[in-house]
Amino acid sequence: MIEFPPFSLASLVLTELVLTFFIVLRYLLLAGFFYWALWKRPAEKVHARRLAKNEPSKKIMRHEIYWSVVSSFIYAASGVWVIEAWRSGGTQIYFDVSEYGVIYLLLSLPIYMFLHDTYFYWTHRAMHHPKIFPVMHKVHHESRQPTPWAGFSFHPTEAVVGALILPVLVYTIPIHVGVLIVMLVVMTVTGITNHAGYELFPDSWMRGFVGRHWISATHHNVHHLKYKTNYALYFRFWDRVMDTDEMDVPSDAARTDTV
Repeated sequence: MIEFPPFSLASLVLTELVLTFFIVLRYLLLAGFFYWALWKRPAEKVHARRLAKNEPSKKIMRHEIYWSVVSSFIYAASGVWVIEAWRSGGTQIYFDVSEYGVIYLLLSLPIYMFLHDTYFYWTHRAMHHPKIFPVMHKVHHESRQPTPWAGFSFHPTEAVVGALILPVLVYTIPIHVGVLIVMLVVMTVTGITNHAGYELFPDSWMRGFVGRHWISATHHNVHHLKYKTNYALYFRFWDRVMDTDEMDVPSDAARTDTV
């Protein structure tokens, strides 16, 4: 049974504002870095395969940044919930590695990632239902050809759905605080790089083990162009099981769509 932690309104508001500031700052730094590294440097210095021939428009980037900042307030609220619950002893977050051992410490990250990926696949696919899509998911798909700024670009209703999974997991499945931090970094970097507009992995990797199992910009780019395939976040497992997986051959993946 979930225990709802006691709270003070003042402490919640302060924690929300502080977390929002750091989430927005993290987003701006990481997305800004990848945008500069991939889109603003001379082409000969970019050792990545471009997925679109056209430069992203300023209008689309403003759209992506605006909704990403809005989503950051919601992600911060999820973080406030986790912090306040941890303070009251209501979560499974732990600090002593010996409490569950090194083997579990190493396994806990892929466990969390798989559960998050499962949740993301099914909620994401549900958002593509014709009656739900215009309300919840259309904002994200305004980025027909996304940029690194699109990583957090969600309507508030979609952001709420996405933010619910972490509090549920930390209430139910033990996780070391260090692994939790790594998980948050993986979530952020994956969200940004999957929308980068460039494939960061070498073509040889994309044709090998990484490309067969791990979702990268090439895989997710297909979703933004075709909508009905490639719903997952980290792994191609659920897309393959549910026959929604589609992958362009790396050498043929360049796009000409406008943004």
